[in-house]
Amino acid sequence: MVINDKVLNFFREELPVIKYLGVKNVPLEMDTVLQEFADAEDLIPAIDKYSDNFNIDVSTLNIENYYPWEIPWFFRKWFTQKPVKQTRKPLTVKMFAESAKAGRWLYD
Repeated sequence: MVINDKVLNFFREELPVIKYLGVKNVPLEMDTVLQEFADAEDLIPAIDKYSDNFNIDVSTLNIENYYPWEIPWFFRKWFTQKPVKQTRKPLTVKMFAESAKAGRWLYD
């Protein structure tokens, strides 16, 4: 559990804070889809720092498997109940925590 907290806190510090309606912070959690939380321009440097901090080789992580990501329009839920059809896999903090426990990138 300790490594989960370390990885979660790492990403909370490295990624920009998102605000809901400009007021309330949106919390980053273990199962948060990182593509909906941060742009690739913010996430890629954080992944590089993660690799250094946790001594994990992320060379097998192909970012093209995760981006581009379709971000739903904020008001979409009022117009349709259909989920957004994603063509890429979700990337979560939990994936990074599990990889840190294993000592290598586990996904792709």
